[in-house]
Amino acid sequence: MSGTAAGSGGLSGAFRCAAASEVAAEPLAGTASTVRAFLLVEAPGPWGVDAVRDSRLPDDVKARLGELESRHRVRPLLVRRHGGARPATTRVFAAYADPARPWVGTTELADVRDLLDLELVGLGEGRSPGLAPYDEPLFLVCTHGRHDACCAERGRPLCAAMGEVAPEATWEVSHIGGDRFAANLLVLPHGLYYGRLGPADAAGLVQAHLAGRLDLEHLRGRSSYPFAVQAAEVYLRRRLDVTTVEPLAVRSRARDGAETRVVFAVEGEDWEVVVHTSRGAPRQLTCRAGSPSAGLAHTLVSLGRTAAR
Repeated sequence: MSGTAAGSGGLSGAFRCAAASEVAAEPLAGTASTVRAFLLVEAPGPWGVDAVRDSRLPDDVKARLGELESRHRVRPLLVRRHGGARPATTRVFAAYADPARPWVGTTELADVRDLLDLELVGLGEGRSPGLAPYDEPLFLVCTHGRHDACCAERGRPLCAAMGEVAPEATWEVSHIGGDRFAANLLVLPHGLYYGRLGPADAAGLVQAHLAGRLDLEHLRGRSSYPFAVQAAEVYLRRRLDVTTVEPLAVRSRARDGAETRVVFAVEGEDWEVVVHTSRGAPRQLTCRAGSPSAGLAHTLVSLGRTAAR
């Protein structure tokens, strides 16, 4: 695996959660945040621990973003260009990572308060606010160092490398989840999360996505699926070497205790994947964590063809 070398420490010997996760050989599969609706707002200034709350955005805009998250199932994220450029306008993206029909729309606002006039309440249900369609992938690299040191130390070099090959599509993004898997990348519109990426992975991953293919080695999961279903899709793709960006069709899924059974349709055949979900031993999961907690792991139990339809 490429990326940053493993180790238990970081700068000046400080604890680094991403290095500890690598040492523990923590699986990536099934760890993507479960989100479908995203709202990206350009905010080039510094981001505090809580990006929206601690940003320099006007208070009424912060309140609007908080309401969208708490009441309407929309994940607000801040974005900025790598290198600290300060544009004259504010770029906004609305995205819905539906498995079948994902989309992204965009606009530029002369004043960030114009965000208050956008019809964003329906975004959580997949309704477009009427922005201009954006038909290319968005590569969003988490560099939110005030939230977790690993995101800055590993994310910024990755963002710089991705910006070399896809400058218009690449953005720094605030906390997207899974700090210990840094460097983390979210690709929209499909809601694909990647982890443990390094600068050497940037060109290949961009080229793969532009060609409609996934990087299965670093894929954490598809955000529109529950964790166990994410893992099942990743395990099946790895077994069959299916790299198409479009999701595998889910014919059925069922949970029985700690086991989740998912049936996917792949090229006219049904494949059943069973994964077991468990919690590991409590440990420090993020650089800023004040107490130990247990992360989830999804282990492959079985995988095979089902009876013919």
